[in-house]
This record gives sequence, structure tokens and C-alpha cells, in this order.
Amino acid sequence: MVCQICKHDNRAVFNQKILNKHTVQYYYCDQCGFLQTETPYWLDEAYSDAIAGADTGLVQRNCLIAHRLAMLLIMLFGRQGRYADFAGGTGLLVRMMRDIGFDFYWKDPYSRNIHARGFEFDADLAPCTALTAFEVMEHLEDPLAFIQDALETAQTDTFIFTTELFHGTPPAPGEWNYYAPETGQHIAFYQQKTLKAIAERLGLQFFSSSGFHMMTARKVSSASYRFAVSRWAGQLFPLTRFVLRSKTMDDHYRMLKHRG
Repeated sequence: MVCQICKHDNRAVFNQKILNKHTVQYYYCDQCGFLQTETPYWLDEAYSDAIAGADTGLVQRNCLIAHRLAMLLIMLFGRQGRYADFAGGTGLLVRMMRDIGFDFYWKDPYSRNIHARGFEFDADLAPCTALTAFEVMEHLEDPLAFIQDALETAQTDTFIFTTELFHGTPPAPGEWNYYAPETGQHIAFYQQKTLKAIAERLGLQFFSSSGFHMMTARKVSSASYRFAVSRWAGQLFPLTRFVLRSKTMDDHYRMLKHRG
């Protein structure tokens, strides 16, 4: 296979059972460190339910992300701005960010919007200050194309995301639970140098710290980014209620008016 990131030849490194039935080959790029499965023919089966039932950490993860994301946005972009969460799942994060006070919108062609109904993203809402995509990159067959399309759709130059990284040679099957072979939904895996290679292809700077990653054309210092996503900044989250006005009740009345 050819690497989806840098187009160099990949080499087969191991195989493992996906969905407890399909023996799937994994390919590694020595150039940029990208690890990908063979062409994922099993995705229709894997996504018979868009949200995997085994993802019991979904709510807890969104709570943690919302607090850290709020501090990052305030510190780097201020209190104003419009944001879009791509591949937003049930809309839980969008609802939480609006409850905090950010103008957030949802987009996900593969999932039902349950928690952020009425706040779907469309082209009329562009340009955005930034777009987010949490726990999405590992699901992508062509991550470079996804990011390019998302940036163009949101008309922004900033992409904020999470995905768990490996270091050095790929972990063997059974040594890294992020492969998640039981669900069959994780098909792409990254190192920091992989994400940096993507950012370079897009003409963007890359920042990574404390499990949060950002690609942007904006002038941001590494020190500012590291502090904004650090646990020290996270401890300041309760102060957001003094600098932001929650949209919970405004959204409530907006939806009542829309229904009427």
C-alpha cells in the first residue's frame, strides 16, 4: 500500500482479527510514521451503530474535553468566535460548549444529532474561528483529505483535535488497546511526526501537548499552547462563568420560538 499522508511505500508489519472475524493487515510508513490498515472493507459492518456500544468512556471523555477546550479557546482566541465540531457524534460536546458560553455548531453525516438539535453547522455559518474533531482521526481512511475538506468547509485555518499517539515502531497487537479491533472502527494511527507531516502538507504549524493537538496558520507560541492545555490552566475552568455567558437559556427560548 501507499501511505495516505506522504505517498511513500508502506510495509506490512502485522495482522490481527477485526470484529473477531476478519484477518486484517496493518501497514507502516517508515517515512512519516503513519500506520494504517489495509483498505477497510468491513466499515459498513463496524458502523452498523455509529457510536460503538463498547465506548463507555464517551460521557466522561466529553466532560474532560469540554473543560480543557474552553480554556484553550479563551486563552488563544478570546471570548468571541464561532466554532464547528466536525464528526460531532450525538452533539454532546457542542451542547456542553454552548452551555459554557461558546458559539458552537454540530456537523456529522454519520450520526444522529441528539443533544445539539437546532445548532447544526451549514455553509452560511462560515467562516469559523476554528473547527474541532475529537477522537475522529483514528477513524479516517484518508485523514489528509478529511482535514483539507473540513478547513475549506468551515473557512478556517485552525484544526483542534485529539487522537492517541504511539512512539517509535508500532505496538504489537494486544499491546495497545487503541487498536480497538473488537469494534473495527479504528483504522489509522499516528505519531507526532505523522501529524507534523500532515500540517506541513497543509502549510500549517503543528502543536501537541497533554493529548491535545492543533494545526493552525495563526501565530501561536509553543509555550502559550502548552500552558493553555495543561492541568494548571484546567484548574482555572471554574472562572469561565465570570468571563462567559452560558447560552443554555437563550438556546431554550430560541428552540421554543422555532417550534412555534
